[in-house]
Amino acid sequence: MWVALAIVYVVWGSTYLAIRVVVRDLPPLLSAGVRFLAGGLILGVILALTRPGSLRVTLAQLRNSALVGVLLMGGNGFVSLAETPTFGVASGVAALLVALVPLIIVVMRAATGERPALPTVAGVLCGFAGLAVLLAPGASKAAPLVGSLLVAAGALTWAAGSFYAGRSVMPANPFVSSVYQMIAGGVMLTLIGLGRGEVGMLRLGQVGADAWFALVYLLVAGSLIAFTAYAWLIQRAPVSLVTTYAYVNPIIAVLLGWALLSEPFGVRELLGGAIIVAGVALVIATERRGR
Repeated sequence: MWVALAIVYVVWGSTYLAIRVVVRDLPPLLSAGVRFLAGGLILGVILALTRPGSLRVTLAQLRNSALVGVLLMGGNGFVSLAETPTFGVASGVAALLVALVPLIIVVMRAATGERPALPTVAGVLCGFAGLAVLLAPGASKAAPLVGSLLVAAGALTWAAGSFYAGRSVMPANPFVSSVYQMIAGGVMLTLIGLGRGEVGMLRLGQVGADAWFALVYLLVAGSLIAFTAYAWLIQRAPVSLVTTYAYVNPIIAVLLGWALLSEPFGVRELLGGAIIVAGVALVIATERRGR
């Protein structure tokens, strides 16, 4: 459990940097789609060879896995689009905005009849106050408004996928679920990328070695290793423990973006990010005590 959690902490924290490197030279949605589609197919082949028959699922399990995959990978697609030079969101800021996922899930739970504790409500309000600081009017090189809203939309779809996964019939084997999630999400992103005309944006001769390396890293470390580790954790570990990734990933992402890409990170980003992480920490600590 701790190995899987460490993988999600470190690898997912680094994927925001890798995405930023990839989308400088490669189309955002096509590269994300190919990454997840390839990851799902590779994992599927591995399971088919090592555990024959394990990929058999019911129609309901297949439908639910596909829907969760579309929502989760859709969130990744929003982040990939936001980190392109066109929208210019820094990788560290993207990670901070995605940290809102546990807070959005609390709102979804409340909307379906659950009554969160007062400290949980306070944590949610604190987190969204941090979001307001990041998106307040005024120049911000690290968090431009439109790009930041794209990441926020991605956090919303990721939260919806996580919320739905916990309330629907999924394959008992989390790795099997990952296969269908990645394939469904990869197909969706690829089709949207084709619809956006991203093939015309591709200039293979201008793609740097760092972009190819980052794409392979995202495929192997981000999809095959970290995503399957996360899928295993959400079915085997306490949710209150798993969700701690939400305030560890941003710290790693901010440090890597600052150290390796010299991303701007000023007082506003520091303040807004600190408020968001504090809100997430309060929610998770409260949820843990309540279990």
